[in-house]
Amino acid sequence: MADMKVYFDHNATTPIHPEVKKEMIAAMEMFGNPSSMHAWGREARANVEDSRRKVADFIGAHEREIIFVGSGSEANNTVLSLFVCGTSQCIAGSKKRNTIITTKIEHPCVLETSECLAHRGVRVKYLGVDRYGKIDLDQLDGMLGDDVGLVSVMMANNEIGTLQDIEAITRMVHASGALMHTDAVQAIGKVPVDVRQLGIDFLTLSAHKIYGPKGIGALFVKKGTAYCPLIRGGHQEQGRRAGTENTLGILGLGRAVEMRTLEMPEEDGRLLHLKEVLRNGIEDNIEDIHINGHPTDSLASTLNVSFTGVEGEAILLYLDLEGIAVSTGSACASGSLDPSHVLLATGVDAELAHGSIRFSMGRQSSMQEVEYLLDVLPPIIKRIRNMSTAYIKGGLHAASR
Repeated sequence: MADMKVYFDHNATTPIHPEVKKEMIAAMEMFGNPSSMHAWGREARANVEDSRRKVADFIGAHEREIIFVGSGSEANNTVLSLFVCGTSQCIAGSKKRNTIITTKIEHPCVLETSECLAHRGVRVKYLGVDRYGKIDLDQLDGMLGDDVGLVSVMMANNEIGTLQDIEAITRMVHASGALMHTDAVQAIGKVPVDVRQLGIDFLTLSAHKIYGPKGIGALFVKKGTAYCPLIRGGHQEQGRRAGTENTLGILGLGRAVEMRTLEMPEEDGRLLHLKEVLRNGIEDNIEDIHINGHPTDSLASTLNVSFTGVEGEAILLYLDLEGIAVSTGSACASGSLDPSHVLLATGVDAELAHGSIRFSMGRQSSMQEVEYLLDVLPPIIKRIRNMSTAYIKGGLHAASR
């Protein structure tokens, strides 16, 4: 029986903040369609626009540069799909710039969409990364040219937490005449983000990563930037995303960014200290491990560790029995046994990648929880390794008979 319940999987999703929940419950009687002109509709519209201002203020944007969407994945698909729109106001209107550059460690919604675009005549180039997950700016410089229309680089990696220098990347991209997009889903609410300082043209964010509800995200589109809707058939969101607005979700997102403004400054230092204690505790008490991601230029909340000779799925299940939720370094949860594409891109071999665990902490994570994890993790690793050794020896003995 687990002594505690510990949630160390905040990069997957976060619990709804009590203030967000309170805001959404209070608004449940507000059922009007924001597009309706009567009083019920006007009330909903006013609340949607209030949340739009909150999101815009949080990232240094103008409110008309914010488009509410159903998820971060939808926002990323929207930006990349500009290349196959074909109308004159979109990137695809210039047949010369028919190349996209992205990285090998992006979220699957970017990688799979890029692969789809490649089958539809778009040229896609992929940036490699070093052992810490950082892209090579010299490689990017060599790829840029007058054929490139868009560069998409994730701000903070969801698996290893490594942060990219988006401001420097954007300067290079704009100097070549291309547009810049960053998937900031894992960065927003964890590190300060100002779209004006970064200079980017597109930015993606999602509510459920910052203690808001699922099913709502936002896309920043810089004023004057080429754009075409992914979802058509309505005038909502200034004609940029058809479909009746998710009013409750939008209100939840607005309140979530307000709470991030209040809580994020203190939280960063506290989580960094917890991460250091966790990393040191693992290094001191477990042999044959490998820490993934950049040692300093990374999210304070994320620690990814590979354990030699151990399957990540086994670690996850044993920790779950102890009341601890984590994530593995492979995609087994989706029915695939493929190792993490992110870890493979950093040079980690497939066997070691299979033995990886991501610990991602959040606003309620505590030292007591870290200490509890450090109490139960070493014996779990030892038990699994002993079982593996016994299994191998048993197989060899049987083979020799």
